[in-house]
Amino acid sequence: QVPLMESGGGSVQAGGSLRLSCAASGFAFSVYAMGWFRQAPGKEREGVAVIDDDGSTRYADSVKGRFSISRDNAKNTLYLQMNSLKPEDTAMYYCAADLYLGLGNFLVLKTQDYWGQGTQVTVSS
Repeated sequence: QVPLMESGGGSVQAGGSLRLSCAASGFAFSVYAMGWFRQAPGKEREGVAVIDDDGSTRYADSVKGRFSISRDNAKNTLYLQMNSLKPEDTAMYYCAADLYLGLGNFLVLKTQDYWGQGTQVTVSS
């Protein structure tokens, strides 16, 4: 059983929108902090957005005002709404879950308990 499975990636023109989903299974989703990371070719994986179990959120400066993270605990699903996409948003997007990392550390550390396989997002100019 795969604990996290992303979907919703694809190819879009600059200025467009995509909504990523991450379906969780096999752990107590509602009490975990959940987040999104991305990795472009030749670059390190970077934190994009995180949502705590109480609904508090934090974003990387590069996506503030354009991306929105949310969760549906009844469906064990995490979302990332991405608007006004730019070519520099092109990357593999991963969701991650951790029980103890707070908002301050989640986007910096890469030691989360669970990781998904990733979904590709490609933004053309």
